[in-house]
Amino acid sequence: MTSPPTCRWCGSASGDVVLDLGLQPACDDFPLPDDPPVMAHPLRLWACDRCGLVQLPDRSPAPREPRAVEPAALAAHARQSVAWVLERGLVSPGSTVREFGSPHGGSWAGPLADRGLRAVEDDDRPAETVVDVFGLMHEEDQRAGLHRRVAALAPGGLLVLVFPPLETVVSQGQWYAVRHGHHAYPSTAVAARQLAECGLAVVASSLHHLYGGTRLLAARRGALGGEPVRQVPDVSRAALSALAGGVRAGVAALRGHLEGQAAAGREVLGYGAASRAVPLLIAAGVGPDLLPGIADASPAKHGRLVPGTGIPVISPAELAAARPDEVLLFLPDLLEEVRAGIPGVERSGGRWRPVGSLLRASSAPLDGSMPRTER
Repeated sequence: MTSPPTCRWCGSASGDVVLDLGLQPACDDFPLPDDPPVMAHPLRLWACDRCGLVQLPDRSPAPREPRAVEPAALAAHARQSVAWVLERGLVSPGSTVREFGSPHGGSWAGPLADRGLRAVEDDDRPAETVVDVFGLMHEEDQRAGLHRRVAALAPGGLLVLVFPPLETVVSQGQWYAVRHGHHAYPSTAVAARQLAECGLAVVASSLHHLYGGTRLLAARRGALGGEPVRQVPDVSRAALSALAGGVRAGVAALRGHLEGQAAAGREVLGYGAASRAVPLLIAAGVGPDLLPGIADASPAKHGRLVPGTGIPVISPAELAAARPDEVLLFLPDLLEEVRAGIPGVERSGGRWRPVGSLLRASSAPLDGSMPRTER
C-alpha cells in the first residue's frame, strides 16, 4: 500500500493528484532489443494545498547515465543567459561563481569563464554568485536542496535559478514534459515564495524562449528596493485540470495523424529520442508499426529502443537515407539545427513537423496565458 504523499517543500500531507500518466518507465532507460522489458513506475503530479508546489508524489527509479548530446539551443541559452546577468549588472567579471548543474547539460561554466568569472572548486568556500541550471528539480528534498544553494553564497551574494516554470507547462500543454527524476515543477510565484522563506528577495527575472519558456530568477539575501517579480499569475487548479484534460485530445491527435499518414502510404519517422517523447508515445500507444524509428544525435542511443515503446533509435544518417515524407520533431528547439544538419529531408520532399503543433491544435485554450518576458 502506497503511503500518502507529503510535500517536498513544506511537509504538508494536504493536496491533490492533478495529473496521472499511469505507469511509465524511466525515460532515460534505453534498452537493447534483446533486453527484458523495462520496469514501469507511477508517474503523477500532486499539488500541495499549503505552499502550492506541484511535484511528483512518488519515488522515481534510480537515474541512468545520461546518453544525450547537448543541442545547440541549450548551449545558446547558456551564452544568452550569462550575457543577461552581466548586462543587468548582476554579476561582474573577476567575481567568483559556483554552479549547481543538471545531468542533462546546459552548463554555464564555459560562458561564465569566457566572460571572466572565476569558478569556485572548493565546496566549503562561499561564492559571490551561485547558479543553478535545471539542477534543483532533481532534488528529492526540495527545501534541503535550495538551502544547500543558499548556504554556498557569500554575504550579499546572488543566487540565479534556471527552471521550466509550471506556467509554461500549463500554457503550452506540455504534460508530456513530466518525467521521473524531475521531482518538482514550481511556478514562478511559488519559486519566489520559496526564495523569500530562505531570506532572499528576487531582484531580476527573465523568461527565455528555450523549451517554450524557461524562467531565470536572480535573488539576493537582504535585498531592499530591488526589482520584484512582475505580476506573473500563479497557476490555478482549474488550469491544472485543463492540462490533465488535454492529455486525451493530444494523444488522439497524435495517433490519428500517424494512422492517417500510414493509410495514405506516407512514411513518417521521428527525431529526438528525448525524455518528453516517452510519456507522449506511451500514452498514445504508438509503437514501431506507426513510427518505425526515431533518429537521435547521440551515438550511445543508436540500436537501442525508446523506453516502453519498442521503437528503434536510429542515426541521423539512417533518417536521411530513408527519405521520409515527414519527420516528427519531439524537441521543437532543434528545428533550425536539424534542418541545417540534415538537409536531405527537405531536398527529397519531406517536411519537419514539431509534434507540439499537433497537440496544441487539438486542445482547447488553457486557463492563463504565457507570462511576459521581463528584461
